[in-house]
Amino acid sequence: MAQSSSKQTAPRQIAVNRRARFEYSIEDRFEAGLVLEGWEVKALREGRAQITEAYVTIRNGEAYLLGGHITPLQSASTHIRPDARRTRKLLLQSRELARLIGKVERAGYTLVPLDIHWTRGRAKLEIGLAKGKKQHDKRADVKERDWQRQKARILKHG
Repeated sequence: MAQSSSKQTAPRQIAVNRRARFEYSIEDRFEAGLVLEGWEVKALREGRAQITEAYVTIRNGEAYLLGGHITPLQSASTHIRPDARRTRKLLLQSRELARLIGKVERAGYTLVPLDIHWTRGRAKLEIGLAKGKKQHDKRADVKERDWQRQKARILKHG
């Protein structure tokens, strides 16, 4: 299948939540749009976002990103007061939202922001439907990562 445009590439990442993959086992992923103000889009273009301590919550049948931090640029407009930590609404399809609500309320899942990236000129948030890992799972992950690193080193020096 030929691509219509030679410019189409993988989504450019703005901010990544590395902690999420360590703290949670991610079972499903969703891509949500973000409702942003103009100054936030400009700040995202400069890569000034941080979602390590952010989380996603569902209220009144709608999803929101809380705790995400977008640092305003110095050149932001003078007639607005930028709030770096404001609650941002997420745009999801209604069937995706219904599925997420069901999993979060009944099955004990958590919604975790994984990364913010650009898709076709729009800022998108990747959300993970996750379950918290126990301490021994985290230790096993660290042990596995160390073993993979060691194995690669051994093969390299072979």
